[in-house]
Amino acid sequence: MSSVLVVGYDPRAIPGVDGEALRAALDLELGRFGEHGIDAAMTLVVFDESAESALITSLAERPWDVVVVGGGIRKAEQLLPLFEQIVNLVRRHAPQAAIAFNTSGGDSVEAAQRWL
Repeated sequence: MSSVLVVGYDPRAIPGVDGEALRAALDLELGRFGEHGIDAAMTLVVFDESAESALITSLAERPWDVVVVGGGIRKAEQLLPLFEQIVNLVRRHAPQAAIAFNTSGGDSVEAAQRWL
């Protein structure tokens, strides 16, 4: 079974957003992986000193086939340093994994499937 790690920005850390509703939508998307026979996990990070250790822990869990980096991290200009950190940590700690990018929390399965 293929394995995918989805890395996203924790919606509960975004001011003025219904973080719980967004988190529920992300969980639904995570469930869609199983419908396609893909074993998936999700790591949500925030832009602080905890991001690196959280991501390294997740990357070390198993040999991932694909790591999907969410649009919430890639599209926000102020998160560019976090995006660079994530890409470099994936390259270092999961060099066998393809790196994919979704456009929203609702197309992570399709992003991963491009590389599976």
